[in-house]
Amino acid sequence: MRNLYVVVPLFALLIAAIWFLITTWNHIGGPDVPVWGWVAIGGGVFFSLLVGGGLMALLFYSSRKGYDDQAAENFDKRL
Repeated sequence: MRNLYVVVPLFALLIAAIWFLITTWNHIGGPDVPVWGWVAIGGGVFFSLLVGGGLMALLFYSSRKGYDDQAAENFDKRL
């Protein structure tokens, strides 16, 4: 039940952002984007999320294995 209080507002924000995006795009009336343009945009979004997710996974992995503790000790000595 507690997760529902987080998921529902986030989902509502996602729907509002998509609605705003579509409404603004149609109102501006910009040029039509060809199929290869949409593929490039989708690929850029996908690989950006992939790199971000990979870096976050490395962050959690290094924290769990204790690699960050070694760096923190050296940093504290410099202060």
